[in-house]
Amino acid sequence: MLLRQLEYLVALAREGHFARAAESCYVSQPALSEGLRKLEEELRVPLVYRERKYEGLTPEGERIVVWAQRILADRDAMKSEVVALRSGVSGKLRIGSVPTASTVVSLLTEPFCTQHPLTTVQVQTDLRAADVFDKVQNYEIDAGITYIGKSLAERFEFVPLYLERYVLLIQPAPGVGRLNQVTWAEASQQPLCLLDPVMQGRKVLDAVFEEIGAPVRPRVETDSIASMFAHVRTGRWASVVPHSRLHVFGVPVGMQAVPLVEPTRTERMGLVVAKRDPAPVMARALVDIARQTGIEALLAQVPR
Repeated sequence: MLLRQLEYLVALAREGHFARAAESCYVSQPALSEGLRKLEEELRVPLVYRERKYEGLTPEGERIVVWAQRILADRDAMKSEVVALRSGVSGKLRIGSVPTASTVVSLLTEPFCTQHPLTTVQVQTDLRAADVFDKVQNYEIDAGITYIGKSLAERFEFVPLYLERYVLLIQPAPGVGRLNQVTWAEASQQPLCLLDPVMQGRKVLDAVFEEIGAPVRPRVETDSIASMFAHVRTGRWASVVPHSRLHVFGVPVGMQAVPLVEPTRTERMGLVVAKRDPAPVMARALVDIARQTGIEALLAQVPR
């Protein structure tokens, strides 16, 4: 069995297309197909449903690809460990986050790159919470920033980063004074633009509104926090946004970010990495940075 054959299988599962899988492996499609055929012969099980086009992995293939991902990840981790022992941490850190935490990523990547100057960073910031866990588990990213849950503790290691708080973002009419706070019930009466219902950030808000007996039906729903800000800018809509979004750009001129109370709701946000022993050097290095940085203190003041 060749590691290259395992790479072909993982690429096919990821791309869902023979030609794209071959391209990602820098080989011809016949070479990829032949490598997969030889792997099936050696394992004595069919791995791929073959028709005129890719039809998916067989049940055996679904199991084997998990082992292949793990073997390839361990190979990469071993090579990185050797390089780190010889010349320090180097290579590419792959980190993903849910959209609501996208502006927090830089609070980790800056000290990480400062401490490890031989590294580069690739960031994905449009992932759903489930995608973050899936990509960490499938070794597609080294770490993610997302909502911390107890149910996944057996498979993942969590490093708490900060408590997410929520503000009502509004653009008041000229002459309207500054608000000190607003209740969730009062916010529910606003014409709202909120995140898409499938996103965890929206589910958190829906749970609060349901809890106080004021479920909302937003006029506008979007998968982009930037789009939410743009809709508030029109003066027609309000939005509920995480306070962490304000630490980079502040509150846009003419808008107000009003703390939401009754209840004061917070969500634990943290860094997640796969539980592996030994842990990959890149993940270890980022976890060390996360424990030293003090992101909660950096986000303590909500601009208004």
